[in-house]
Amino acid sequence: MCILIIGSRKTRPEKRKPKPPMSDSSSPSDSPQKACNFDSQKLILKLSVTLCADRKAVDPVVQSVMNVVREMKCAEGREDNIELALAEALSNAVVHGAHSDPTKIIECDVACDETHGVLIVVRDPGPGFDVSKLPDPCAGENIFASHGRGIYLINQLMDEVRFHKNGTEIHMIKR
Repeated sequence: MCILIIGSRKTRPEKRKPKPPMSDSSSPSDSPQKACNFDSQKLILKLSVTLCADRKAVDPVVQSVMNVVREMKCAEGREDNIELALAEALSNAVVHGAHSDPTKIIECDVACDETHGVLIVVRDPGPGFDVSKLPDPCAGENIFASHGRGIYLINQLMDEVRFHKNGTEIHMIKR
């Protein structure tokens, strides 16, 4: 099993009075992008993990990441949702993106700040996919399928989910 964890943690800052919102000249079409604007100067956690595309590597990575998220109190009371979404995203990257080929690498970045919550990015080396073409796991013909619920679960558990780079990169935010 191959796992590399590179991270930096800061001590959790003391709670301060929130600053008044700053005016912003962005248009409404820009507002979805604002949610991912984590300020690198205000991060209380920044963690990068790489793992080989081996199913056995997923659980130890999830446990390690979640131990740090819990220790830093990044998402108090929401850790279980983050843990399951992270496990699903990494499993999808290993199985579908890298076809369980242990010579391929999966990347996972985790960031946390007090304003935006937790951002998790998972990248795989695969060709990608079209999210709009995924079957609805709640449709009658799919109810008893043995697979196909991972992205549905991620969308239910996280506050914001976006796919980038033709589906090879998932960005998940929990506030």
